[in-house]
Amino acid sequence: MMRRYEEMPKIKLPHAKDIKISDTTIRDGCQMPGIVMKKSHKLKIFEYLHDMGVEKLETFVYNDRDKEACRAMLDYSYEYPEVTGWARANPADIDEVLKVGGIRETGILMSISDSHIFDKMGLKSYEEAEEKYLNALQYAVDHGLKTRCHIEDTSRANYAFVYPFIKKCIEIDPHTIIRVCDTLGYGVPFPEEPEPYGIPIVVKKLKEMGVKHIEMHIHDDYGLGVANTLAGLWYGADWANLTFLGIGERAGNSELEKILAFLITRVEGFDKYDLRKVTEFAQYMEDEIGLRVPRNKAIVGKNIFSHESGIHTAGIIKNPFTYEPFPPELVGGKRNLMIGQTSGTEIVRLKAEEALAELLGIKVQVEKSDPRVKAIHKEIQRMYDAEERRSSVSDEEMKDYVRKYFLYNVDGCEEDSQDKRTKKAPNPALLNPEFLPLDAPPLDAASLMKKAKSKGETGQDK
Repeated sequence: MMRRYEEMPKIKLPHAKDIKISDTTIRDGCQMPGIVMKKSHKLKIFEYLHDMGVEKLETFVYNDRDKEACRAMLDYSYEYPEVTGWARANPADIDEVLKVGGIRETGILMSISDSHIFDKMGLKSYEEAEEKYLNALQYAVDHGLKTRCHIEDTSRANYAFVYPFIKKCIEIDPHTIIRVCDTLGYGVPFPEEPEPYGIPIVVKKLKEMGVKHIEMHIHDDYGLGVANTLAGLWYGADWANLTFLGIGERAGNSELEKILAFLITRVEGFDKYDLRKVTEFAQYMEDEIGLRVPRNKAIVGKNIFSHESGIHTAGIIKNPFTYEPFPPELVGGKRNLMIGQTSGTEIVRLKAEEALAELLGIKVQVEKSDPRVKAIHKEIQRMYDAEERRSSVSDEEMKDYVRKYFLYNVDGCEEDSQDKRTKKAPNPALLNPEFLPLDAPPLDAASLMKKAKSKGETGQDK
């Protein structure tokens, strides 16, 4: 039987026990056009990453404001996330990392494709590129830094150069992290695809060469960021480098929240991560950084736990497992059942109960077959049929419908004729919570109305 979340089998990732997460939201994410992060923003992001259990983050250290933010993060004295630096492949950049004090690891950019080596950097040969990169790596090691080799644009590179070069990198620093950078999203997750595109084959061959640590840094230009990141982890990479909400240049990077949610809910062995503040984190990025999170954005979008269609809402009411891949509280979300053009009477019934409970201060049971429920549903559908509406019915509007049909006793049977609508004076007993004790047991709607009317006329219980 698989009718509950805990009954669903989890995937057994071959190298799950070794996998860790690093974040580059305040480094690569900051390069997204239009994004400007103040020191206070970086510190708040740092705190959210700490709450999530992310092991590492990387940051620029080029100017004084970068360094000031770095030092402030280090002053937290958190074990996680470890604050690491980033540098181009030259000693001057590495010196900037060393000036911060307290940073023990730096990434070093090593652009590897022909386009990057010859066109972007203006180098004359593979040999010149190799010398430049290896000298920078040796300089960092000589100055006591742990290293990450950012092998940029690996999915468009000449592997007759890539593999021998990486072999020389691990000779200088056997524990260096080789970052596989799918810079333009050309990589694919298919195990049969050879280099330069095949992520699985590249990871497997790096491991066979003796690379101890492999990190996936995948851009999302073709929408394959998450798939390629997971493919790398499946075949032996032990780090995933991500950004929150996938922010970054062009189409951005693989999303931190997606990878973590997948690992936590679908894969064995990832209880160490905590996403309960991730929806709050997304709202912070909207309010303070100016991002716009799509309503249907996986994991954190406002619609992720919103349901409107009749089939879906009926299923959710009976068992949320039916149409939600994980409980809302896992990511700090909230379920929202909505009435719209595809809604049926079951959601109208539920919303009527909620509205009555709020208006009267007592829990009320309403039957799906109640003619007033059908009348409300019919009136709402008439509005959509006339194409007068392009949004869902709000909870406040639903209260108006409940007042009209339940409290003012409008005859729903007459709704087919706009001319025959009648409106009775409100029954004061139904509008005055004093007549309805809060500790009373739930009643069906009809009994409640009868009881309230009787009390309102005589002042005594019948």
